[in-house]
Amino acid sequence: MLTRLIHYATKKSKTNQRTTIGFLAGVLGLLSNLVLFLSKFFIGTFSGSVSIMADAMNNLSDTASSIITLAGFKIAGKPADKDHPYGHERFEYVSGFVVSILITYVGFRFLDSSFDKILHPANVRLSSIVYIVLVLSILMKFWQGSMYKRLGEAIHSNTLFATAQDSMNDVYTTIAVLFSAIVEWLTGWRIDGYIGFLIALYIIYSGIKMIKEFVDELMGMRAPEEEILAIKHLLRHYPNIIGYHDLLIHSYGPNSVFASVHIEVNEAWSLSYAHEVIDRIEQDVKENLGVDLVCHLDPYPIDDEEFKRVSPRLKGLLREIHPHLRMHDLRIDTSTKPETLEFDLVIPEELKQSDQEIYDRIVQGYQQLNGPVQFKITFDRTYLL
Repeated sequence: MLTRLIHYATKKSKTNQRTTIGFLAGVLGLLSNLVLFLSKFFIGTFSGSVSIMADAMNNLSDTASSIITLAGFKIAGKPADKDHPYGHERFEYVSGFVVSILITYVGFRFLDSSFDKILHPANVRLSSIVYIVLVLSILMKFWQGSMYKRLGEAIHSNTLFATAQDSMNDVYTTIAVLFSAIVEWLTGWRIDGYIGFLIALYIIYSGIKMIKEFVDELMGMRAPEEEILAIKHLLRHYPNIIGYHDLLIHSYGPNSVFASVHIEVNEAWSLSYAHEVIDRIEQDVKENLGVDLVCHLDPYPIDDEEFKRVSPRLKGLLREIHPHLRMHDLRIDTSTKPETLEFDLVIPEELKQSDQEIYDRIVQGYQQLNGPVQFKITFDRTYLL
């Protein structure tokens, strides 16, 4: 049944496909978590077990998470409009952020309850129904985690991957609850409060970790390495361009990715030919990677005698300072006395020197071999390329 629904959704556009599968994940999660919450709440109330109640409340937060997931994918699937020209897909991150806050709140509430149970322990009333429900809960959570993972793989959703991991973590916490019940049944040791305390700490840890992840998404993170490499690989298929730099990638959601890059070309090219080349690059990136790329044209005077005189010397010096130090947009102004060299300098992440220290080394090293020269350097520390 799940395979048939995924197959049906994949026939739609990327946005509708994502909304359909996300909605399906929310509905299945809502129903299964509601069943788990009600069953655990019943046996937790009956037995007086704070650890079972803590696990039940964890499932209640998962139920609320499923509702928010439903709303999140529904809103994220709305098309772009006047107020949101880049679409609404980032709302998926907003819904995940709300879920993570809810999980953290539940964790703190049961941390308090578990601590009280440790100070004032009470016997847990056990019966065969308790064990049956806990075992069925483990099996259902395992199925739920597999379901979220499979649906997440279908649409490459980090939100569903995180939810899948949360479901698998619930498997471990329910096993811990079952363990405490068995220990008390066999030995009479009242470890229920301690197990509930550990589960509460785990819930808090999971919630805080999820908050950080979704805050990172909302603030804007570095693009995935495979996405950067895919763009670089495609650009290498254009040997007639000199190079490229200043690649910037902005994500407004999984299917709304925009990028810009500076393409270096021979300044002898006609404007119409240069436009044709970068137009083809933009179309290829859109068709093959689904990224809306905007190319900026950088003409390079590769046949200019002054450029051929200065560029090799400067590149050699930069390699001596650091093998990954790169420059672009070199401009040589011979009208000043002494001449002025102006360029952008891309600083590799592993080079820990300050801009001023690097500037001083370049000036000193170049002037020792070539005489007095003025430098205007723009330092670039984006670390994307």
